[in-house]
Amino acid sequence: MSDHSPGIIIRVAVPVPLRHSFDYLLPETAVSQAVLPGTRVLVPFGRNKLVGIVDEIDPATSIDSSKLKRIIRIIDDNPLINKNLIWLCHWASQYYQYPLGEVYAAALPSRFRQDKPVLPICTRVWSLTEAGRQAGGLPKRAVRLAGLLRLLGQAPDGLTGQQIGRQMNDWRPVLRKFAEKGWVEGREGTASLPDKDLQRENPHRLNDAQQNAVSIILEHLDSFAVFLIHGITGSGKTEVYLQTMTRVLGQGRQVLILVPEIGLTPQLLQRFSDRFAVDMTVFHSGLNETERAQSWLRAKTGQARIIIGTRSAVFAALDKPGLVIVDEEHDLSFKQQDGFRYSGRDLAIVRARREGVPVILGSATPSLESMLNAIEGRYRLLELPERAGSASHPQMRLIDLRHQALEEGLSTALLGKIREHIDQQGQVLLFLNRRGYAPTLLCHDCGYVSHCKRCDSHMTLHMASRQLRCHHCGAEHRLDKYCPDCGSADLRPIGQGTERTEEVLNRTFPDSRVARIDRDTTRRKGEMERKLKDAESGKDQILLGTQLLAKGHHFPNVTLVAILDSDQGLFSTDFRGAERMAQLILQVAGRAGRADRPGEVLIQTHHPDHPLLQLATRQDYRLTIDTLLDERKSTGWPPYSHLALLRAEAVTRNKPLAFLQEAEQMARQTMGQSRLMLLGPVPSPMEKRAGRFRAQLLVQSGNRSELHDFLVKWLDQITGLKSSRQVRWSLDIDPQEMY
Repeated sequence: MSDHSPGIIIRVAVPVPLRHSFDYLLPETAVSQAVLPGTRVLVPFGRNKLVGIVDEIDPATSIDSSKLKRIIRIIDDNPLINKNLIWLCHWASQYYQYPLGEVYAAALPSRFRQDKPVLPICTRVWSLTEAGRQAGGLPKRAVRLAGLLRLLGQAPDGLTGQQIGRQMNDWRPVLRKFAEKGWVEGREGTASLPDKDLQRENPHRLNDAQQNAVSIILEHLDSFAVFLIHGITGSGKTEVYLQTMTRVLGQGRQVLILVPEIGLTPQLLQRFSDRFAVDMTVFHSGLNETERAQSWLRAKTGQARIIIGTRSAVFAALDKPGLVIVDEEHDLSFKQQDGFRYSGRDLAIVRARREGVPVILGSATPSLESMLNAIEGRYRLLELPERAGSASHPQMRLIDLRHQALEEGLSTALLGKIREHIDQQGQVLLFLNRRGYAPTLLCHDCGYVSHCKRCDSHMTLHMASRQLRCHHCGAEHRLDKYCPDCGSADLRPIGQGTERTEEVLNRTFPDSRVARIDRDTTRRKGEMERKLKDAESGKDQILLGTQLLAKGHHFPNVTLVAILDSDQGLFSTDFRGAERMAQLILQVAGRAGRADRPGEVLIQTHHPDHPLLQLATRQDYRLTIDTLLDERKSTGWPPYSHLALLRAEAVTRNKPLAFLQEAEQMARQTMGQSRLMLLGPVPSPMEKRAGRFRAQLLVQSGNRSELHDFLVKWLDQITGLKSSRQVRWSLDIDPQEMY
């Protein structure tokens, strides 16, 4: 539209929890201004002013035009969101039954949700001054100072922060010191041009399975297709990605790569920057508002050719998309667990279909949903059954803990193996998915147990900070010397956490360097990258951590992996518990023996005869998949059915259940003769959390379309319930956690 009369209706999606857009008129001062869908506008909404997205231009409205308000201001000269991204937001809003305005808000960096103009892409380039070039006499310990000085000295035209970040971690404090000394200067401009050739280094030689995978994908680069790469850990999935990307980048197109955790981003970014001489950008929660906006714009304009990020990167604006990759596709982190509960993996597939480009899903332990899609022919399965190079499969065995003496959760057999591998210059990785010192603090005299007042959960003891913390709501308080019930001083930590295990490892192996990697030790910016770099270099002899260590990291020096407590995941009430445990065991085990030296995996358990552990020791995930799929089919759980979970919470126990009981009655009236099944309402497995009582109602159907047709009608009815205004409620489509 190039000319709008005052009668033209601008339909705007506003970030409010209402499931429709709102009609507005153009500002009187802009009745002739072209306004296209995807443009941001500032609109009056009640007593507030909100930034919304123009969703449609319509000549008609069902509302009396005399009652329509006018847009206050058109923020953008051109649409910020293109047609395909608008389509994706609409699809996500309809599928996940979530307000369109809030979907748009989730798709945009926080800066673009505000009444702020889109600033040009700024590239800050740092160069050495004359004083910096003459600098010398740095103390021997100033390794980071010397490293940055050397890096900048090799780039006469300067380096951007992104280029510096690829070479060293936590560089900003060092740069600030240089600026204070007058050794560096920053300017807005362009950095040194990338290498003339697309690739900086030669690709690795592929084995037959890798070459077959690359060849098949390259045949389908001009159309949509889903490829599921099931490659055992260490089989070279990343090299398949890289060699496929070479063709896409050579065509001048972009590659979007989704990873489950921020911790994987620097490692992949380094791998890609070592290979390709193209501009890259990242998306994740660790970026500040300006950095995120700049990354989004660099992707939108096509300046960034490789875009790497966590699940929200699926909404990155792309200029010329050519390929989408979802690494570790099975990972739970791809599902948003609050607010707009979307799956980054599933939206990546939907987006690739809309863009007409292929999507690669990669994992050593694919989800049952993806494997069933491959078995039934919707995805193309590409298997990498052997480890790349000369690496061999690790040997895996169980350690029966029954009747054994334990040293703070470590068996004598395991301690002996740790010593053996350290003596042979190997690196050891110990996995314990429980941070803190101990999960429970017990009074030995009266039986008191530290309990969170706001959750149905014990408080975890953190000895280093002398605190008790709830890992569910974040509540914390100082550790008392005496029992609050009986006054006894005999308070005892019960159970093992990573902090306690670190203590015993330092005591038992005083000559070996122990590195603990969990959320407590990696809170500071750059700390995760530093610890992983030290781990990869072999500087630490013993690595101890939670599942942060299990996700796709390459530790070439690790020869022994031990899972300290496998039993906690064997008897889960969640129907996905067995699948998650099998994935975790094989992912952790895959860190062993990834280079020339053979690897060994030990699993401590009190249940060595458990079928899941017996399957895991055979290291045949395809057999595990077939077994679990048979179980799911017989019980009717996903992927052989589809779920929607209605959750409700309130500060009083009765209100969530009362609301859900009304919702259930309406559901039974609405579903008619359909084959839907209602389970509940029941209190949530953890009923009280963060001071609120929670309950849930599960809807199950064997037909996805039937389920969604029902949900559209049901949600309209629920919204009108008086009890719905007395609780906080949400609907989760394809829920991944049932807590």
